[in-house]
Amino acid sequence: MKLGMVVLAGGIGKRIGRPFPKQFLLLGGKPLLIHVLDKVRVIPEIEQVVITCPEPHLEETRRLVANHGFDARFSCILGGDSRQESVRLGLVELEACDSVIIHEAVRPLVTVDEFRALIEAEDRNAMFGIPIPFTVLKGHEYVEGLLERDELVNVQLPQKFDRAALAAAHEAARRDGARFTEDASLFHEYTREPVRILPGSDRNIKITVPTDVVTAEAIYADIISRGR
Repeated sequence: MKLGMVVLAGGIGKRIGRPFPKQFLLLGGKPLLIHVLDKVRVIPEIEQVVITCPEPHLEETRRLVANHGFDARFSCILGGDSRQESVRLGLVELEACDSVIIHEAVRPLVTVDEFRALIEAEDRNAMFGIPIPFTVLKGHEYVEGLLERDELVNVQLPQKFDRAALAAAHEAARRDGARFTEDASLFHEYTREPVRILPGSDRNIKITVPTDVVTAEAIYADIISRGR
């Protein structure tokens, strides 16, 4: 069974308040994207890695990947106008793969062990998730209701899917004009196949706003100090 991976590197840095895409943001002197790819580099089971990038930064990303010595397993392609479209294009590029992992460049603190746990999960479709430790209300200008937090999960990446099934789900969503913010929800909506939830980690944060950078730096410093 051939395993491929899509790494989404399409951020533009707007919410982070930087004049360049988030994947180029440095953490411990290393770009976020390279943090992710360094973990993947040591996992031979992942046979093909496709990095999706916006057109203005495609060549820059290719140079970054080449300068850090990544081999022919790693390639950069033009992403879409949305996260969802970038995943779809990555799946097309990985047509020869049976299974696919989806990850984001802005989750640099993912670990090799987490990738391996996902790969080794018996379920063909799996994701990481963590409990929601706070009260969640439904509403806009006024409270409209209470959501039961023990029925909710905070979605994390990486996620793993049967590639053909996920690709078909993406094509169906595209035809319907449906929009999703991540792939487990899209996959569930269009296939109704089970997606295993594996225990996630509070350290595997997504860097979206400036305070996330501060948090990531503190986590990374702790990892380095512990030699892990």
